[in-house]
Amino acid sequence: MCASLLSERRREAISTLKPRRKRRLPRARLVTLPALPAGVEGAVLSRVDLGKVSRAALAFVPAGRGALAEQAREISAGLKAILAHEPGPMTVTVQTVFLRDAADQAECEAVFRAHYGDQMPVTNFVIQPPCCGAALALEAWAVAGDAVRIERLGPHTLAVTCDGVRWVYCGGISPAPALEGAYAQTLDALARTTEALRLAGCSFRQAVRTWFYLEGITEPQAGAWRYQELNRARSDFYRDIPFADQRPQAHYPASTGIGMSAANLLVSCVALETRRADVRLLSLENPKQTPAYAYHRRFSGASPKFSRAMALLLGGYLTTWISGTASIVGSESAYPGDIEKQTQQTIDNIERLISRDNFAAHGVAGAGAGLEDVAKIRVYLKRPEHLAQCRAICTRRFGSIPAIYAVADVCRPELLVEIEGIAFSRCSPPEASGPGI
Repeated sequence: MCASLLSERRREAISTLKPRRKRRLPRARLVTLPALPAGVEGAVLSRVDLGKVSRAALAFVPAGRGALAEQAREISAGLKAILAHEPGPMTVTVQTVFLRDAADQAECEAVFRAHYGDQMPVTNFVIQPPCCGAALALEAWAVAGDAVRIERLGPHTLAVTCDGVRWVYCGGISPAPALEGAYAQTLDALARTTEALRLAGCSFRQAVRTWFYLEGITEPQAGAWRYQELNRARSDFYRDIPFADQRPQAHYPASTGIGMSAANLLVSCVALETRRADVRLLSLENPKQTPAYAYHRRFSGASPKFSRAMALLLGGYLTTWISGTASIVGSESAYPGDIEKQTQQTIDNIERLISRDNFAAHGVAGAGAGLEDVAKIRVYLKRPEHLAQCRAICTRRFGSIPAIYAVADVCRPELLVEIEGIAFSRCSPPEASGPGI
């Protein structure tokens, strides 16, 4: 009797409820943070599951503070243990070594060549001291998959092919030592990058991400800053390149232009080629920022030619390369002298840039990412004493993802921090649009 009455009351109560809006299930994340093997300190790993291929990003700062060779060997041993701990064989394809002292490069390179043997990845040695005081820090990318094919095409070029997509990595490229001036150095380094890409059978028009590490980036030269001279050379070099974009407006690769303390200039890039039809490249701009290529001449005689981000929609996966981002609103620097507010504003800019709302505003529904989809970051700090404040904010906003914190001049004297990264998320597959890129 009681049970029957209770059932009737439940049915009556349910019948009077208003229909509820269907709850959206949380998206399955592509980026995870696996546990590291016991005994490895100072490293953070993120793994990205992209179906037929798996990628891993690693940031590693040695726990010890001995001689350079001891710290490099600590990283080498830890890297070996981490990759052996992964569920399947992984190959390191590209790495960036951040060095405190340019004089240590030859010794550091010898340690890594002994580690990799004939499997040496494309390597950048960037003279940017780790903020924590270590002699070096390592950022590495590794790849795994049954159908992955790797081609080593010289000391500066490596290609990875899987599932109808070919990624080309070029790095460690510097201009001829005799050249003087950022303009001539940049043109020469870009020409050498073009030759490195040709070894893989592709061209600069297929570049989706570039990095320019420039010594003395805010120092005066030829009546301007060295960074402005780099921008003038990049503008001249890009003028006749038909970049692989499917939109009618301006398009340039995502990019970072940042200072380093020695070695004049270092250039690296990522290029992409595929014949798959379910692919789309999209250059992204931030609605709260003036596009860099549209800056007023008072910021640079030739405006910086890069997109705020470059997105690749491939099948049901979205990869978003986030350019070097700083505390800029519109075209003006925000919060001069305040590291905490600059860091917050920089991350706000990234969050807005990669959001689903911004993708929709760019004409692509069903795509976008959040800060939780970022697989790794690089944080460039002008002053090492700001490390604790900046790192606390980054960890709170991004989580405990792989992160490198390096000392570097930012392209404007009043800016204290710059952050770049890469995000991976799911998306609605783009409609077939042609023979690929």
